[in-house]
Amino acid sequence: MNRFSIFITVFALFFSAYAFAETATWKIDADHTSAHFSIQHMVIAKVRGSFAGIQGKVTADENNLTAAVVEATIPVATINTNNARRDEHLRSADFFHAEKYPEMIFKSKKVTFGAAENTLNVVGDLTLHGVTREVELLVSGPTPAVTDPWGNTRRGAQATTIINRKDFGLAWNKALETGGLLVGEEVDIVIDVELVREKN
Repeated sequence: MNRFSIFITVFALFFSAYAFAETATWKIDADHTSAHFSIQHMVIAKVRGSFAGIQGKVTADENNLTAAVVEATIPVATINTNNARRDEHLRSADFFHAEKYPEMIFKSKKVTFGAAENTLNVVGDLTLHGVTREVELLVSGPTPAVTDPWGNTRRGAQATTIINRKDFGLAWNKALETGGLLVGEEVDIVIDVELVREKN
């Protein structure tokens, strides 16, 4: 092997090692992450609620964010609308049926850059209530990395989307005497995420 071939081989190995080093896994910090939602009630106002205990990870290359892979799991039983009676109804078979379908799961399939600066469009499969549908998340971020007082590297992001609950078999409703339905069908979702980089 001549010197030029040796140089090319060494360069290729170095470049491959460098590219691999840029790929990192970021775990979702459940204590600082939450999913919020809002839905129309009686055609006159919106009810808001949230989920907690979100688990998951993002595997990403700093130099190629469109190759990122996102996975997240949300425990349905954590639903909180600040009304215990309503929350129990939402956990029941009329809605989420949390005993049978305890988790909603998102797995990304494609990531592209968004129209606005520092945004991404993340397309993936959302499994909810035993039904899997493709959804698209508009992600703002990720933020620049920061180091916390314990030496952990952190980043943040916010994801938004709108889903139709009937697409996932959440069809319970009641007609109003004045017209319209008790519960709206479209659900606005906002997920605030804090990520911690796994240490090698």
